[in-house]
Amino acid sequence: MSHLDLFGSKKRKRGERVFKFKTFGEQGYPVDWGGTFWQNVESLLEFGNLEGDLCCGMASWSFQLEVHRHPPVHVLLFVVEEPMEVSLDRQCKHCQFVGWGHHMICNKKYHFLMPSKDTVVACLNYHGRPPDSTKAQPNLVELQGHIMHGVFHSNGFGHLLCVNGLEMGSGLPGCQIMDFWDRLCSGLQARKVSLNDISQKKSMDLRLLHGIAHGEPWFGRWGYKFGRGTYGVTQSMYQKAIEAIQSIPLSLLVHHLGNSNHEISIIFSRYQTLSGHSLATLGDLFHFMLELKSRLPKESCVDSYNSRILVEKSCRWSPKRVEMATRVIVEALKRAEFRWVSRQEVRDTARAYIGDTGLLDFVLKSLGNHIVGNYLVRRSLNPVTKVLEYCLEDVSNACLNDHEGLTTSDSKTKARYMITRVQLMKDMFYLYKHVLKEQKTTMTWGILATIPLASRIILDTKYLIKEHCGGELKVQVGIASKSKIYCTIVLRKDNNDVDERLQKVMAPYECFALNSNTTFDELKTQVEQRFRRLYWGLRSFVVQSIVNLNVKGSDLVFGLVEVGGKVVFEGTNVGEIGIIVSEDIFEGTQNKCVMNCGCGAKDNDGERMVSCDICEIWQHTRCVRIPNNQEIPSIFLCSRCEQDILLFPCLP
Repeated sequence: MSHLDLFGSKKRKRGERVFKFKTFGEQGYPVDWGGTFWQNVESLLEFGNLEGDLCCGMASWSFQLEVHRHPPVHVLLFVVEEPMEVSLDRQCKHCQFVGWGHHMICNKKYHFLMPSKDTVVACLNYHGRPPDSTKAQPNLVELQGHIMHGVFHSNGFGHLLCVNGLEMGSGLPGCQIMDFWDRLCSGLQARKVSLNDISQKKSMDLRLLHGIAHGEPWFGRWGYKFGRGTYGVTQSMYQKAIEAIQSIPLSLLVHHLGNSNHEISIIFSRYQTLSGHSLATLGDLFHFMLELKSRLPKESCVDSYNSRILVEKSCRWSPKRVEMATRVIVEALKRAEFRWVSRQEVRDTARAYIGDTGLLDFVLKSLGNHIVGNYLVRRSLNPVTKVLEYCLEDVSNACLNDHEGLTTSDSKTKARYMITRVQLMKDMFYLYKHVLKEQKTTMTWGILATIPLASRIILDTKYLIKEHCGGELKVQVGIASKSKIYCTIVLRKDNNDVDERLQKVMAPYECFALNSNTTFDELKTQVEQRFRRLYWGLRSFVVQSIVNLNVKGSDLVFGLVEVGGKVVFEGTNVGEIGIIVSEDIFEGTQNKCVMNCGCGAKDNDGERMVSCDICEIWQHTRCVRIPNNQEIPSIFLCSRCEQDILLFPCLP
């Protein structure tokens, strides 16, 4: 993603400010995050470059972020403002799936996205089209495959829609993207952020692997926890499933599966030998494997006890001569005491022993980021001198060749238990496939029946939520004359009838910084303006009274309410009869369909569903045994309606 530029370097503004990717979102970078969410967004956009028509009439800003200076690598962050007036989908399906369908629709959404190469190409192709082309303009928000795409509602609730790391060709590791996203959410003072965890590694679901190994999903390292399970899964079910599958004894698995699958016994033995402590359970094994993976070199390595590098058949030097030159170069680097040495310096030292300079050049070229013995030969271009430099890195601990039971003289035993990252991933996938996923007949009874059931529950827990803050405003230091108070509203259908659903689910509290002499009339005006600004269904909202507080408009707020206290206002929308009772003011589709699935689910959780053609009750297709690869039948009857039909008397 070097020098990522959406419209070509000539169209970018000269002197455009470049921000550090690794500090963007921290306090002061680029703004002092001191307000509520929507205030922080507005402050941030002042530092962005206003872009052209990228998103079909929606305003957008860009930020150029520097990932590395040497070599220069940049990415672009786009912020797109989506007003409800131009939104194609007024109601948010992500809110509904995660359980926020009772939230009121906000006036605006803000999309934060980093385009990938593919999405950049799609936009470049459109802007490079002939003037008379009828090709439709791609909407940057709707394009799939971004490096990162997150969306916030203007009240501070948001959703992380996608993160695509190295495996998807983004050029950025997933952990760095998540670090950036987490800083951004914290800086903006987001309230809560959800995500749909479908992350995979080598076709393995990370929520299952990390759930067994660490008791939490991969996103758990950034504070994301159980939000909502699909297919009726509750948080208690999720925790019990993790504990059950973690505690499966390895000895029991070997006893029941070892006779029919010798590879499983070999894998267990391999990692038990490598481990410095006993691996008793399935949770211990996966925890050790993931920890070991993080310590192994990322580069492909050869046998750690064979100092030869890979030699092609067409190579004009024999393997023995290549091995000799490799040993000489590594010994020369050892004498440098692990400091960076220029290529010429290494070459000159090695020439005292190897006269063939062509052979030395070949080996130096081949040794870049290659493991020889217990050392990784690092190669890098010095950003200042533009000269290739080499350095040794001791990876003996990563390769785990000194563990108990492996004597230095028993090289054959060492080689047998030598492990590389490729081999480890292969072993992990084998266990994932044959122990966690495939339901063998030997795993359908006793304690082993726990594995497929617990795995299914963990995989059905996809919606995760992180609570960043409760919307509290960080009052700036030095403003002693202002104090904060929290306010929310309850809607009325008319002057005497309070909407029970709206009263039960109020809008999130908003923070107001008030002077000590602020009156309730002044606070009332601020509350009306704030909630009209935030919510699409409150554009004509008028406060009528205060709940459980008998006050006059001229009374001072802090004479009756403590600093940091909460006040609830009642009101209605004047002049827009019908909008209050309309379901369209909510993010979810309230009472438009009835769901009563056998798994216990009562709300739409985003999984595929089918409706009975008689009672019109919705159920999951999986729960009524319609495979995912099979189309939903044109006529479907639930089991209850089928039973009722069978009880009908026969016609004469």
